[in-house]
Amino acid sequence: MFRLEETMGYDLVTFGEAMVRLSPPHFQRLEQTNALDVNIGGAELNVAIAAQRLGLRCAYVTRLTDNPLGRMIANKAREHGIDVSHIVWTKEDRIGLYFVEFGASPRASSVLYDRANSAMSKIRTGEVDWDKVFQDSRAFHTTGITPALSSSAAEATKEAVRKAKEKGVLVSLDLNYRARLWRPEEARRVMTELNSQADILITTEEDAEKVLGVKESSFEGMAERLNQMFRNLQVVAVTVRETPSVWRNTWTALAYSQGKIFHGPVFDIEIVDRLGAGDAFAGGFLYGFLTQNVETGLRFGLAISALKQTNPGDFVWATKEECERILAGPGLRIVR
Repeated sequence: MFRLEETMGYDLVTFGEAMVRLSPPHFQRLEQTNALDVNIGGAELNVAIAAQRLGLRCAYVTRLTDNPLGRMIANKAREHGIDVSHIVWTKEDRIGLYFVEFGASPRASSVLYDRANSAMSKIRTGEVDWDKVFQDSRAFHTTGITPALSSSAAEATKEAVRKAKEKGVLVSLDLNYRARLWRPEEARRVMTELNSQADILITTEEDAEKVLGVKESSFEGMAERLNQMFRNLQVVAVTVRETPSVWRNTWTALAYSQGKIFHGPVFDIEIVDRLGAGDAFAGGFLYGFLTQNVETGLRFGLAISALKQTNPGDFVWATKEECERILAGPGLRIVR
């Protein structure tokens, strides 16, 4: 078992873009609202926050414009205890924005991006001192969103993964396909190269089919097939959402590792905000995997991501104790 106190480096380093999230309150449409709720969100930062709240020591690496919006992002990361000392700052470019409209059946929630020419999309190889970042560090995580931002961001992502492998750092990838950022064939080319160097792959059924062309009759078969495609993978984890309604669904996951299938618990969720749920799963899974094993990773990944969907915003605000409480069994009595 990996003991957190034995390392002076980071337990987990994440790399990607965070943006300012703006959303109309009370299910309003963007065209009708007179106010916007302001939050920060970004897949890799969301992952770091979930892992940090469970007990890992995390660092977040990105490129930010040195203005109030950029400082807001860094400050929100710091608020959760994330090390932001390796952020690349620039006086140029801009911070990306995205707008979220929350739907109610039959209207689905929707996202509108305004992230072109963001500071992170302009990142280049050589800007991050990865040798320093990965010194005595345990794991690295990024997603398919980061290389999709631009060709230079793709090269910077490849550089980060290569440096992680050189340093003996475990590499975790989430496919996280975004159709508005790149085409499936572009995603397949880049993510195939990155997956060939990864140790952990996290995905959904939909992303595995769109990005890697993998479609099987079962989630278990899909996970096994992905492991056959990339023999270097220690774990393939798949999140599974069944949605009987917009605001209520079941949430679970499974993993394939060392020739075995592992199933996690199933949670029935009353959804407040599902954005960031998959990221919270990744953070919780990495916490459990690094401290114990695949089964513990599934349990904490599902618990903290289930709890994430009960609070507004991309970030999870749950504690390890709350995760342990819902893993011990259901119960909605007021905690006094």
